[in-house]
Amino acid sequence: MVRTLRVLAWTMGVACVAIGFVHILLGNAAMPGTADAGPTVGSFGRFMGAVFAGYGAAWIQAARRTPVPARTVRWLAAVLLLGGLARVLSIAVDGWPHGFQVVLMAIELGLAPVYLLLADADERAQARA
Repeated sequence: MVRTLRVLAWTMGVACVAIGFVHILLGNAAMPGTADAGPTVGSFGRFMGAVFAGYGAAWIQAARRTPVPARTVRWLAAVLLLGGLARVLSIAVDGWPHGFQVVLMAIELGLAPVYLLLADADERAQARA
């Protein structure tokens, strides 16, 4: 479980940093269905790309620590879960988005509980050793 936590945290971090920089570099073109959304959405998307890259950096920092800090993992997983729930709210208010966004929502809602279950695996293993 410790290795799984560390690999998932590291993978999440690298993926989020990469996705964040793609959004910074490509703007609206980075998101399916928003290529013609205009400069306001482009500005917001690039800003959120920077925030997402920072979120990924926090995952990388957590994955590099020994033990992987459970409190940090729980907070980061809670942010991921909140993002997935925000997408659910968006569906309820605005309707269904592009299918790719639905896939992302499923990943967010499915992966957050996994992180919450694994959050203290490394700390528990260190305590036993």
